[in-house]
Amino acid sequence: MKNYLLFFCFLWILTGAGWFAQAQPAQKWVNVVVTPNHTDWNYKAGEEATFQVQVLQSGHLLQNVTVDYELGPEFFPATEKKDVLLKDGKISFKASMKEAGLLRCRVVAKVNGKTYEGLAGALYDGDKIRSVTPCPEDFDDYWKKAIEAARALPLNALKVLLPEKCTATQDVYEVSFQNGFARVYGILMVPKKPGKYPAVLQVPGAGIRPYNGANYGEDIISLEIGIHGISVTMQPTVYNALSAGALSNYWGFNKNDKDRFYYKRVYTGCVRAVDYIFSLPEFDGETIGVTGGSQGGALTIVTAGLDTRIKFLAPIYPALCDLGGFLKNRAGGWPHFFRNDKPQTGELETLSYYDVANFALRVKAPGFYTWGLNDVTCPPTSMYAAYNNISAPKELKLYLDTGHWTYPEQQAILSQWLKEQCK
Repeated sequence: MKNYLLFFCFLWILTGAGWFAQAQPAQKWVNVVVTPNHTDWNYKAGEEATFQVQVLQSGHLLQNVTVDYELGPEFFPATEKKDVLLKDGKISFKASMKEAGLLRCRVVAKVNGKTYEGLAGALYDGDKIRSVTPCPEDFDDYWKKAIEAARALPLNALKVLLPEKCTATQDVYEVSFQNGFARVYGILMVPKKPGKYPAVLQVPGAGIRPYNGANYGEDIISLEIGIHGISVTMQPTVYNALSAGALSNYWGFNKNDKDRFYYKRVYTGCVRAVDYIFSLPEFDGETIGVTGGSQGGALTIVTAGLDTRIKFLAPIYPALCDLGGFLKNRAGGWPHFFRNDKPQTGELETLSYYDVANFALRVKAPGFYTWGLNDVTCPPTSMYAAYNNISAPKELKLYLDTGHWTYPEQQAILSQWLKEQCK
C-alpha cells in the first residue's frame, strides 16, 4: 500500500497538481548545471547562444564523467549526442534559432549507474511567439450557450461546517452547488467577523484528490473547488482508486466531441463557482479574483476569459495552451496532445474551443503571471503563446531556472499580490 500511495503522489506532481504543492526539488548528490551566456536567458532571433555545462559533485567538477545531451527547440532537439566524455567535468555548446521560441539544452550525466539531468533554455523573442491553434468563429456564442445551459438549474447550494478545520477567525465548510446536471464541490473559508469581504477563487491543478481550502487571511473569502463532481473530503484511497480507474487520463475523455469533452463541465463549473461566491451574504459584491497552477493556471485564464466579473487573476505555469503546437513542429501545452499521435477526426476542432490561448484573447482583468523556462510539463513556448494574446494589463514574473515547481519566495510574492488586489 505504501508504494501504491507513493506512485500516485508522484503521478499527481507530474500531471500538474495544485501549485501550492509544488515544492522546490531536493538537492542531488550530483548536479548538472547548465547556464546560458545571457543572464536573463533572452536572445534575439539569429543570435548565437552559448550554454556552459558543469557536472558537480560536492561542489567540485567531476572528472571523466559521461553525458548525453540534446540541443534545439523544446521537444524538437536538432542535435542529440550520447556518451560524450568530459575529462574535466565541463563542456560548452553553441546554437541559435531563426524564429521566436525556446531553444533548450538538456544534459544527462551518468554516474555509478544513475542519471542526473540539467537543463536550461534560451528564449528567442518571447514577445513574438503566437498561438497556432485556430479560434472558431462561433467561440463566444458557443460558450454563452454552454453557460446558459449550466445555469438552467438553480445553484441549490449546500454547505457543511468542518469544525476541525475552523480557526479562531474563519469558518470552514465543504460546499457544493449545481452546474447544469452535475455538481461542483469545494472548500469555503469565510471570516467569522460580520462584514463584507473580497474573495479569491482557487482552481485546481490536474489530478483527483481531497482539498483543505486556500487561506489568504482572515479578511478574505476563499473558495477552493474540485472539478470532478465528487466530494473533496473523502479518504485518499477513494481518489487513488479513481485515478487508477474511472478517471484515469480524464483530460483526454471525448476530445473529439466539443459537447462531450471532459473540460466542458469543468469550464462552466468555474463560472458557477463565481456565481456561488456572488450568492454569499459575506461577499462584498465586487472584489473577486481567481488563481491556480498548471491545470489551475489554465482554468484561471479560462474563468477570467468567460466571466467579466473577475477583477484580477494570477495564473501559475498554465496548462492547455496552444494545444495544436505539436502539429506545427513546436511545443504544445500540457497534456501534449498530438506529440506522438496525429489528430483523429474532430479532435483539433474540439480542442480549439478549449484552448487557453483563445480564452486569453478575451481576458479583460489585470493579471500577475509567473513561470520558469525549465518547465517541461507546461512548455514555455505554449505559455507565451497564450500570454501574448492578452491585451489586459499584465505582469510576467519569470523564475528562469524553475521547472514545474515554485520557489517559496515566488509563492509569497504571488500571495501578496492577491492580497493587495483584495484591498
